[in-house]
Amino acid sequence: MGNTILKTDFDFPGQTKVYHGKVREVYTINNDLLVMIVSDRISAFDVVMPKGIPFKGQVLNQIAAKFLDATEDIVPNWKIAMPDAMVTVGKYCEPFKVEMVIRGYLSGHAWREYRDGKRILCGVAMPDGMKENDKFPTPLITPTTKADVGHDEDISREEILKQGLVSEEDYLLLEKYTREIFQRGTEIAADMGLILVDTKYEFGKDKDGNITLIDEIHTPDSSRYFYMDGYADRQDADESQKQLSKEFVRQWLISNGFQGKDGQQIPDMDGAFIDSVSERYIELYENITGDKFVKADVTDVLNRVEKNILAYLSA
Repeated sequence: MGNTILKTDFDFPGQTKVYHGKVREVYTINNDLLVMIVSDRISAFDVVMPKGIPFKGQVLNQIAAKFLDATEDIVPNWKIAMPDAMVTVGKYCEPFKVEMVIRGYLSGHAWREYRDGKRILCGVAMPDGMKENDKFPTPLITPTTKADVGHDEDISREEILKQGLVSEEDYLLLEKYTREIFQRGTEIAADMGLILVDTKYEFGKDKDGNITLIDEIHTPDSSRYFYMDGYADRQDADESQKQLSKEFVRQWLISNGFQGKDGQQIPDMDGAFIDSVSERYIELYENITGDKFVKADVTDVLNRVEKNILAYLSA
């Protein structure tokens, strides 16, 4: 689609490195700045789909920027500026090799593990007698390894420390920040009539050795949201929760025979489905931020993004 960014291949002044992730393109400038372009790619089961979702990159970038600003009193973050609707410029940090996943409810991966009889997830016990989408007594931190290629893997605190992935002193801080940011996100979501179900955070260290929140937070790619209205009634009736997250894309893929396993073919995402996914992302933006979504001009989106980044870097 001409109105989406699937890949960039820019060459900026001072560029020392470029990283093409599942969704993001990250350019390193003078080993000091990061220019993160949030593409319109969508991934599920750690597989990038072949077609882009219009305005998805803008939605993710603007939600993340809003929540980074709303949590900077809890932990410093990497963001410096947003020169384009799809771009964040920030300070270079050395990332920790784990992602901090926190779950307030028994949903998604945790539910699938629970349904299969497991009661320990990442070394953390889950109570008996729960059903899908029930609230945990207290949120569970269930970290994963941060895979450069392939699937992230569940890992316990004990294993993280044993493998020396993070020092104990740093890890205790990561857990503290994770709980505090999740609590802030939960409160903001509640004000908007939403439930922040689960999410993940990534941290790194800046050049001065300070733990810093990096990447994105509280977007529909990294988080799951339920509508608060009717949540209890749906639980009592054993009905599916109405949610705003990428889970509906996963469920669509599962129903079409794809879970990212060897030999499975990615089903074709037709125009109507792609438009519906775009609308869900815009709906989440407006629900979680309370702001009207203003679509950026996408007639020549690659050129627009490049021009805005060059203007920022040369200023």
